[in-house]
Parts: sequence; structure tokens; C-alpha cells
Amino acid sequence: MKRRILLADDELAVLLTLKAVLEMNGFEVETAGSAKEAISKINANRYNMVITDMKMEHERSGFEVIQAAKKKDYDPAIAILTAYPSLGGDWTEDGAQSMLVKPMNTEDLLRRIEILLVQHEDKKKVPQHPEISRKRPDLPLPAKPV
Repeated sequence: MKRRILLADDELAVLLTLKAVLEMNGFEVETAGSAKEAISKINANRYNMVITDMKMEHERSGFEVIQAAKKKDYDPAIAILTAYPSLGGDWTEDGAQSMLVKPMNTEDLLRRIEILLVQHEDKKKVPQHPEISRKRPDLPLPAKPV
């Protein structure tokens, strides 16, 4: 079964180019031209990964997409796609697991996506340690033994 990716970016050229590259490499890709459209698709479908631009309708549109994805029980891997990495702030605290900087050559992009998907799936299979859970407030702390 093909892994599904939602790609959100307000630049049509970026959407079409990345969609073609990812589909040629075995991914099923849906696109969204805005955060609003991406959130609607996240709520209606299941994805293995969500890749979102940071700046769409406004400066923090990408973080709205990330928050919508983090609320889903299917727990997709999440990456920010941006041409402005210095404006990203602490993107890991906002819930992204990777930052992909535009432009990126095709081989690097595909390698980074594969690594992120594998790491994300592995993490979902392994119980979280307390020190990791404290860094990720969305993860519950394990019960303490009595």
C-alpha cells in the first residue's frame, strides 16, 4: 500500500513539482493550497505524513496545520517546508519533527522524508520513556509503580 502524504503550500509551482517528484517515487500525494484547505483534508482523510509550508495565509499558517495534524488519532509524521528557516523559531516545540528547507535537491528530500517516516513509525511502536514524555506534553507520562 502506498504511503499517503498531504502537501500544503500556497505556491502552485512548489505543489505541482513536489507532488510529481513524490508520486514518481511511490507516494500517494494530496495537495492543499492553504492552511484552511489542509486542515479540512486532515480532518477528512488519513495520512502517513503532513508536509506544510509555514507562511501561507499568514506567518503562522503552517503551525495551524501542524496542530490540526497532531490532534488526529492516526498520528501522521509532520514536517515544515520553508524557504525561511531562520523564521521558524523552535519548530519542534510546535510539533514538527523535521524542517525541509526550500529549495532542496530531490535525492536529499526523498532521503529525509524516508528517514522521518521510518523514525516516526518506529517511535509509535516503542513505549515512550518518561524523560521523552516530559519534553512532549502531548504524550502521557507512564504510571509510577506503587
